[in-house]
Amino acid sequence: MGCTSCSSSIDGLPLGCKSNGACASGSCDKMNVFDWLSNMSLPNGQKPFDIAEVRFKNGRKGYFRNTKEIQICIGEVIAVETSPGHDIGVVSLTGELVKVQMRKKRIPQTSEDIKQIYRKATQKDIEIWTTARNKEKEVQRKSRLIISRLGLKMKLSDVEYQGDGNKATFYYTADDRVDFRQLIRELAGTFSLRVEMKQVGLRQEAARLGGIGSCGRELCCSTWLTDFRSVSTSAARYQQLSLNPQKLAGQCGKLKCCLNYELDSYMDSLKSFPKANVWLQTEKGPAVFQKMDIFKGWIWYAYKENPISWHKLTVEQTNQIIDLNKENKKATSLEEYESELEFESIEASNFTDVVGQDSLTRFDKPKFKKKRKRNNNNRNRNSKNNRKNLQKKNN
Repeated sequence: MGCTSCSSSIDGLPLGCKSNGACASGSCDKMNVFDWLSNMSLPNGQKPFDIAEVRFKNGRKGYFRNTKEIQICIGEVIAVETSPGHDIGVVSLTGELVKVQMRKKRIPQTSEDIKQIYRKATQKDIEIWTTARNKEKEVQRKSRLIISRLGLKMKLSDVEYQGDGNKATFYYTADDRVDFRQLIRELAGTFSLRVEMKQVGLRQEAARLGGIGSCGRELCCSTWLTDFRSVSTSAARYQQLSLNPQKLAGQCGKLKCCLNYELDSYMDSLKSFPKANVWLQTEKGPAVFQKMDIFKGWIWYAYKENPISWHKLTVEQTNQIIDLNKENKKATSLEEYESELEFESIEASNFTDVVGQDSLTRFDKPKFKKKRKRNNNNRNRNSKNNRKNLQKKNN
C-alpha cells in the first residue's frame, strides 16, 4: 500500500511521491525490511536494543547507537553523528531485528565504528537537508563538465550531500586507477564544501541508480538483493542458454544475477543425464549428441554420417545404450529405440476417460422443441379465432 501522495490526480496523471524520501509507510524504500517483531513485547527486565538502522539516499544504510535513549520509531527523521558534522536519515528498523541484520552483515555490536544518534530532526534540520538534496543534480552536471575538461577516464554516477550541507560524496566508476587530486581541488573550490570520492563497482552503481530489467520488474539489486555472488558463463551452459552477451548481460554490463536462481534445480536434474561428449556406438555407426530437454528427460542424437536427421531418446534409453557400449556391444539402431518411444506414446493416447464421455445435460429436454410447441399452439388459437369471426360475419 502506498501513501496518499503517490496516488493520481483528478486528470489521471500520477502525482509522484512528495515526501522526498521521508515516506512513513515504507513502501517506496529500497531494501525495505519488514519488522515482524514489532507487535511482540520484550521479557520482563530486558531493555530494548540500543542500536537502530538508519536509511540514507538510494538505499544506503548505517547502524547508530541510541545512547541518549531517545524514543524513536520507524519512519522518523533523525540527526546522526558523522565525521565531520552530522547527517540526516530516516529510521528504517528498530528493536531486536536489528541484531539479526547486523549479524547478517557481520558487524559486531561492540564496534567502535558505530556512531551515535544526536536527536530527532528539527524543522531547521529538515530544511537544510532538503535544500542540500535539491542541489545534487546541478552539482552532478557541473562536476561531469569538470571531469571532461580534465580528461579523466572515470564516470560520475551519483552525488550525495550530507544532511548539514557541508560535505558531499561523489560516487564514480573507473576501469583503471584515476589520479583525481586536481579534481578534488576544483570541486571543493567551485562548490565550497568538503569532497569525498568513492569508487563503486558496476553492480553497486546499478543498485544505487535502480531501473527496470528485461523481465519487466525492478532490478533485484536495487530492491532486495544484498549480496552480489559471482556469475559465470557455466551457469548459462548448464541451463542450455545461448551465449549471447546482449541477452545474458544486465544493465550493469555483467552477467545477470538471476542466472544463479534456478541453477541448483538444473544441476540436480542433470545428475541422471549422460555427458554430452559421449558417443553412442550403434550398428549403423556412431551417434553424436545434439541437444537435450532437461525437465522432460529427452535427448536428441544424430548419426555422424547423417547429422541432419535427429532421433529423440529418453535418458533411460541413452543410459542403456551406454551400458551396452561399456560391454563392447553395439546397439541395433536409434530408430528402434525411437519407435519404442512412439509406441508408448500411442498407448498412452489410446486411454479414454469413460467418466467424461457422457454429457451432464443429456437428460435435459432441448429448448427448441418447446418453442415449436408454443408456435403450434399459437397457430391453432389464431385459426379458431379466424373461423369464429367468419361465422359472425356470415350470420
